[in-house]
Amino acid sequence: MHELAIAESLLEIIVDESNRHGLKRINKVKLQIGEFAAVVPDSLMFCFEMVSRDTAAAGVVIEIESVGVTARCDKCDLSFDVENKIFLCPRCGEAALELLSGRELTVMSIEGETGEE
Repeated sequence: MHELAIAESLLEIIVDESNRHGLKRINKVKLQIGEFAAVVPDSLMFCFEMVSRDTAAAGVVIEIESVGVTARCDKCDLSFDVENKIFLCPRCGEAALELLSGRELTVMSIEGETGEE
């Protein structure tokens, strides 16, 4: 289960950023996860809950936005959404491909408390 390693890396990023901004408690984290990122969101959330115990991120609410797969045709340069894992250009029919989106795993925002009034 590689989600455990991902959760550990996410925790490190989130705690480092929170420390940089003076957060004592982390309440919410928003993530973007691409459909081709090979991450199972429920498994990631379970693992994150385990690794974040006894940290400023314990009990954090994680919101996940799924990012679809977008590709660009090498032949006609059309960018298009990939549906049903079919990587054929809708304009020229070529097997496209430069993958533009769908593999990302991005921390979009972190919300928390500084401990100050």
